[in-house]
Formats: sequence, C-alpha cells, structure tokens
Amino acid sequence: MTVTTPNEAPVTEVPASSGTRLVDRVFKMRELAILIVFLAMIGVTQAGNSQFLSEQGVKDLLLNATILVLVATGQSLVVITRNVDLSVGSTLGISAFAAGTYLHGGGNPVVAIVLAVLLGIGFGLLNGLLVSLGQVPALVVTLGTLYIIRGIDSIWVGSRQITAADLPGSFVDFGSGGLGAVPYLALIALAVLVGTAYYLKHFGSGRELYALGSNPEAARLAGIAVRKRILVAYTFCGALAGLAGAMYLARFGNVDSSTGNGYELTVVSAVVVGGVVFTGGSGSVYGAALGALLLTSINSVLPALGVSSVWVLAINGVLLLLAIAVDRIVAQRVAAALKKKSAFEKSAVQKGEARA
Repeated sequence: MTVTTPNEAPVTEVPASSGTRLVDRVFKMRELAILIVFLAMIGVTQAGNSQFLSEQGVKDLLLNATILVLVATGQSLVVITRNVDLSVGSTLGISAFAAGTYLHGGGNPVVAIVLAVLLGIGFGLLNGLLVSLGQVPALVVTLGTLYIIRGIDSIWVGSRQITAADLPGSFVDFGSGGLGAVPYLALIALAVLVGTAYYLKHFGSGRELYALGSNPEAARLAGIAVRKRILVAYTFCGALAGLAGAMYLARFGNVDSSTGNGYELTVVSAVVVGGVVFTGGSGSVYGAALGALLLTSINSVLPALGVSSVWVLAINGVLLLLAIAVDRIVAQRVAAALKKKSAFEKSAVQKGEARA
C-alpha cells in the first residue's frame, strides 16, 4: 500500500499474500521433516555404532557441515531472488589460497580473513553487476565467472600448495579448536546464519528479496529497487564464500589449485534440499542449513555403518531429485488450493450482491 502526504515521499510496503503465507507454512513443515530425517539417521547410526556421538564425533560432524552451511546461507539469498551463483566454489578456492599465501609470508590471521572476505565481495559484486545491470541470465554469468576465477586460480597457484606447516600455529589451532564438542568455526557459522535469518525476517530490504523472487515485475511496479537487491544478494553471497575460504584453510590447513572444485553443486543441492525454492520467493536460511547438515552428515554416517562412501554422491542426487519433485507437487497443490479459495470467495460475493 502506498501512502503519500504533502511533506513525505511515498513509502512502499509489500504485504504478504495469503498464497505466500500458505507456501511459507508448507516449507516450514518441509524444514521440520528434514530435521526429523536427520535425527532419525543420527539415531540409527548411533544404535549401530556407539562411538558415533562421542565428543569428537559430534565435533567432526559439526566441522564437516560448517563450511557448507556458511556458503549455503549466502546462496539462499541469491536463490530467493530467483537467481543462482555457480561461482561460489571457485571463489572459496581462490580466497583460501589468497589467505594462505598472505599467512605464509608471516601475516596476521585476522587480516588474512578480511582479505579473503574482500576478495569474495569483489567477485560477488562482479556477478551482481553483470546480472542486475547487464540483464544477463544468472546461470550464464556465474558459469562464466566460475571458469574465469578457476582459470585465474590455476594460473596463480600452478603446482604450488599451502600446507598446515606454512601457517601460524594459532590459526590452525583455531580451525580445529572449540568449546567442548562445539567448534569455534561452527559458532561463527551459527552467528552468520542467525544474523541473516533475522535480517530476512525483520528488515524491509530482506522481505523485499522474497517479493522480488515471487514476482519480479510486480516487485518493480511496487517500487522495490530490484537491481540493487540483486546486487546486494550476490555481494553478500560472495562475502560468505570468501569467509568460507578462510575457514576452509583453518579447518584443513591444505589448499591447492583444486580446492573448491565442484563445490557449487553441493551448495545448490543443500539449498534446494533444504526447501529454498529454485524458482525464488520462498524458503529460509535455516532450511538451507539443515539441508547442508543432512548432506554432510551422510558422509559421516555411511562409513560409521560400514557402507562404502561411493554411495554418497548417488544419495545426494536422489535427495536433490526428491526435493525438486516435492517442490513441484507443493507448488501445484498450493496453486489449486488458492484457485479454489478464490472461486469460493468470488461466489460468496456474488451471492451477497444478489441478496442485496
């Protein structure tokens, strides 16, 4: 609704429609279902292997999920706007090597993290400008920047490799340390996740991302700065990919030219499995985090049950296909329900007019 007074500029609000509220309720149930599946999987694994949920086991479980959760959080904002960023894996890899190169020269760990984030912001800004201002399809843009960044990384890194021995001991210790079973890196990822979720829910610019993803043309007519919102989403996604690169370096202490290869596909899988609709406008970062936790936990669960890890990719693919199928079924049923509701309301109005 737009309200204008003689002394004020128009203020635009985008109210949530009944359809949006219905979809949100459906996908909250989807997130709950993912959580139940995850807990059931962990419970079965613990029953088969009593050491699975030891303090170190829980710590490893969280460490494995941390980096994917962080990148999936940034990817969620982009997907919510009905776009995608396929360059996050390449950004993670080159940011990790940049931070490692700086630290190898005796740099400060905090400055190294800032350097990685700034590098990620730069690549995210490039993607955002090409998509929002250049009006080039996101799939084409980010596929191109994926190869460009990977090419730069390969030329720069060559056959070199950064190892834990090249890094400050405090940085490596931070990557593996924590408060009991909770790693420091997981606490950072949790803080980013909660802060992003709060922004999307309580800030107008965050809610506008959903409006943009639901109907870009309607959002434009409602006065939403579409290009600016897309640019912000991509920049934020790049920043988190850069931060994830620094965290990857701290976690594994080993970076080369292949770091991050194929990671973008895992990130997209986590986001979609977590209930963020690929056509935009619905889902949450909490769902994406649950999707990431589910996918990375499979890597730990299968070996603990004595199952070959070669099944991991196949299972991830099945989960992705199931998520897409569920999204399609839900979208059709919601559309049918809304159509039926609209017809009922129209009939009620006509009856009321006839009686009058």
